[in-house]
Amino acid sequence: MSSENSSADDVQRVWDVVVVGAGPAGASAAYAAAVAGRSVLLLEKAELPRYKTCGGGIIGPSRDALPPGFELPFKDRVHAVTFSLDGRYSRTRKSKQMLFGLINRPEFDQQLVEHAQKAGAELRTGVTVTRVEQHGSAVPDRRTVAVVLQGGETLLARAVVGADGSASRIGAHVGVKLDQVDLGLEAEIPVPETVAEDWKGRVLIDWGPMPGSYGWVFPKGDTLTVGVISARGEGAATKRYLEDFIGRLGLAGFEPSVSSGHLTRCRADDSPLSRGRVLVCGDAAGLLEPWTREGISFALRSGRLAGEWAVRIAEAHDAVDTRRQALNYAFAVKAGLGVEMSVGKRLLIAFERRPGLFHAALTGFRPAWRAFVDITRGSTSLGEIVRTHPIAQRALTAFDR
Repeated sequence: MSSENSSADDVQRVWDVVVVGAGPAGASAAYAAAVAGRSVLLLEKAELPRYKTCGGGIIGPSRDALPPGFELPFKDRVHAVTFSLDGRYSRTRKSKQMLFGLINRPEFDQQLVEHAQKAGAELRTGVTVTRVEQHGSAVPDRRTVAVVLQGGETLLARAVVGADGSASRIGAHVGVKLDQVDLGLEAEIPVPETVAEDWKGRVLIDWGPMPGSYGWVFPKGDTLTVGVISARGEGAATKRYLEDFIGRLGLAGFEPSVSSGHLTRCRADDSPLSRGRVLVCGDAAGLLEPWTREGISFALRSGRLAGEWAVRIAEAHDAVDTRRQALNYAFAVKAGLGVEMSVGKRLLIAFERRPGLFHAALTGFRPAWRAFVDITRGSTSLGEIVRTHPIAQRALTAFDR
């Protein structure tokens, strides 16, 4: 706005918190900030509900991070896991208790956004953020961030949360550094009732042919979500793995309703989580578990922390206080999710070298299966197991060598 419009400038609304991206991380951040009584604007470039490439497994830590009263829209509840090693040595393990639930992302994400709205957040869809500015003519003072939209409109906020996914604009502004990029390919395959019945309550995990790769089948009523993931740069081999995997499962004759691909990106250890009054969370921050590439629980948990700390940053009166709150946010993320990521990274390196050993352990060694059950149910975490079980510590150290 030009100086002639300074009277209009004076009345332009300043939001306490603007959240960019309405996936699980952004919706959680918006919810947390709105529950604290702040004015919150949630921006999303798509129209909701929208499709996302994602297995849709909701493990214990995800469930525990949901807003109170959230009813999970489960398509299935998993009580059995079939493990195979590139299609061979298949073995099914069962659990009396539910291991985890399966959702479809469009309705799950939509429901999270509705919870944020009920808490008082305002939603705008169909808007693309081109950049954020913390200095310069668009910013009236040092306590304000300008969020510039495609088309030139500028919004003002006391704090901004970037939750705009793995190709994040806000992540670029913060300077997020990534050190592991993987390609996930997925097909949603509608199947006849007889086939659906065979998969009910059971998932399949296949340790794949390329280092660090694996495939999955997640049943969701009359549709199977079938996917594979592997290091980026192996595009043709990853595509072939998915085709072989679908063929081996006897599903090649069914036409997928959706086929999609997605890059997942893990942060480097020294990657920043904030810059000035801007925080990043979820995929935008490169927060996911490096071995399984599980991201929903990381999005929900980091989103909630980002929302809570954005409230404190919005209240900060100077750069020193802002920096202190941003460092507290980074500390909170690293103390919990960061520890899980570092253990996951060590597991990935070991798994890349010896997938057969992982398969043998999960199918034939009771403590390994027990750990899998406890982690997926949320009664412990990777970090916790390594900290409290000498045998796990020794195994990881042996793997590291």
